[in-house]
Amino acid sequence: MSVQLSDDSKFNQDLTQNEKVVVKYYADWCGSCKLFSPKYKRLSDDERFKDITFLDINAEKNPESRKAASVDTLPYFAVFKNGELVERVSTTKEEVFLELLAKLS
Repeated sequence: MSVQLSDDSKFNQDLTQNEKVVVKYYADWCGSCKLFSPKYKRLSDDERFKDITFLDINAEKNPESRKAASVDTLPYFAVFKNGELVERVSTTKEEVFLELLAKLS
């Protein structure tokens, strides 16, 4: 499944309609966010993670979505299961991100 763009208007709906969700919070000016984007896209298409919904949220333009995961730095990742926050981390390392995805298993 490819990465889906979300925002404050549909964030809660995205969480309730999908059992397993990972969110990448980013900002347009964030160089580290841009560098991680190809990895995030590649992993979203990985067969191992076909049951996980991958969302992208601009943290600067969506304060309610940002608040849901207590985002304080970028890039920032959060995993939700059945609409509940499971874990969150700020990283640019793929192996740390993979550990985060494992929390949804």
